[in-house]
Amino acid sequence: MTDSAILAIDQGTGSTKVLLVDEQGRARAQGSAPLAQQTPQPGWVEHRPDDVLSSVRTAVADAFAQAQGVTVAAVGISNQRESMLLWDRSTGEAVSPLLSWQDRRTAGLCAQLVEAGHGARVRALSGLPLDPMFSAVKAAWLLDTYDPDRSRTDRLCLGTVDSWLAWHLTGEHVIEAGNASRTSLVDLATGAWSPELLEVFGIPAAVLPRIVDSVGTVGTIRGWDGLDGTLLSGILGDSHAALFAHAGWRPGVAKATYGTGSSVMALGSPGSPDSESMCRTIAWRLPGGDPALAWEANILSAGSTLTWLAGVLGTTVGALADAASDDSGGVMLVPAFNGLGAPWWDASATAVMTGLSLSSGMPQIARAALDSVVLQVTDVLDALASVGSAPDVLLADGGMTSNQDLMTRQAALAGIPVQVSRTAELSALGAAHAAGLGSGLWATTDLEALPREYDAVPVPQDRDSATTLTQDWHRAVARARFNPTT
Repeated sequence: MTDSAILAIDQGTGSTKVLLVDEQGRARAQGSAPLAQQTPQPGWVEHRPDDVLSSVRTAVADAFAQAQGVTVAAVGISNQRESMLLWDRSTGEAVSPLLSWQDRRTAGLCAQLVEAGHGARVRALSGLPLDPMFSAVKAAWLLDTYDPDRSRTDRLCLGTVDSWLAWHLTGEHVIEAGNASRTSLVDLATGAWSPELLEVFGIPAAVLPRIVDSVGTVGTIRGWDGLDGTLLSGILGDSHAALFAHAGWRPGVAKATYGTGSSVMALGSPGSPDSESMCRTIAWRLPGGDPALAWEANILSAGSTLTWLAGVLGTTVGALADAASDDSGGVMLVPAFNGLGAPWWDASATAVMTGLSLSSGMPQIARAALDSVVLQVTDVLDALASVGSAPDVLLADGGMTSNQDLMTRQAALAGIPVQVSRTAELSALGAAHAAGLGSGLWATTDLEALPREYDAVPVPQDRDSATTLTQDWHRAVARARFNPTT
């Protein structure tokens, strides 16, 4: 391979993946590297920031090894969102761990802010509920821990994963508009940091990065083998990048990413009604245009449910899926390990398994775990319908979509056809599309014409069991959320 390509870095929760995408939009090489998590206390989930950088360097080198002589025209980033850290402005060295989007150590702070009456105003301005998933409470915790009197503001940088990578690639302290909107610190009406929200969370503006477009030159890369002098020209949060790769600006579509957690996202007009179950977020912002707003539902545990259960049962995720029975025999697993995300947003919910009997075994429990993924997605598709954005088709991506039975059950429960992307690394592909657009390799019309291959999953004719399954699921969710006071 000697022609030019876009190098796309997809920095995720469990790994970093890199794609080299040619001018025809085809993935020509792929690299990857694992990323470890630390859980120093119950509910605490974090990464070592240097491990993030190391995983990126390893994945880039892996991709280059498969494509000798490639000329990189531009670099794009997609990234795990909401995770946040502090680093030293002069040295670039991390001051704190990277608090994962899965981290729940700030649940108490969220409860205090809700008790103080800030919940409705935070949602009205930012589009997001007061929940530990989002970055603002992480930012407050980090500053309270490492700069409690805010005396080091001029010497610290606060940022998300895209900020951390952009700093070490280009030296610029920036955050992409969609990632910024996931912090709970941006006013969706202006697309800028909100002075009111900064005051609520106690965040000095000086420590924050500059908000930039999703597409366009961020800076020139320096100090990276094979990339020196290359433009960083596209950044998208991972879920946004997947929607972008699907050409999700087309009407009547929503996408669901089946990963560690799950994200269901669809564009929605600024005039859409409010919703307590869905988040409003900036999907992306193109140069010279208004931000594209989207509805999103965030499911906290999808693939991680299978990973957990496989560990408990001493098997692998693949073996667990193979062993799953056709029917769970009434067993329901609500994976509220760290509370429930959309559409419930209940941080106090507890993981429960219901419907167990002496005839329940690994096949039934495995089925219940798999069903928990598609049942959660169905709940948020119903929430999309409640705000007038019911899709005609669900575009699916992520590792779990290789399970054809799971996708068939999704189509049955949702009552709409599912189109499963044949491209496994869709977030990386979306980052490549953004970088190619930002560097002038492609125009928007070119992106529309790029090949997108799907496997069609029609709605099964027999959907009688779907209603019963949904009813049993909602009863189990009610038990997970049952929190009596004494």
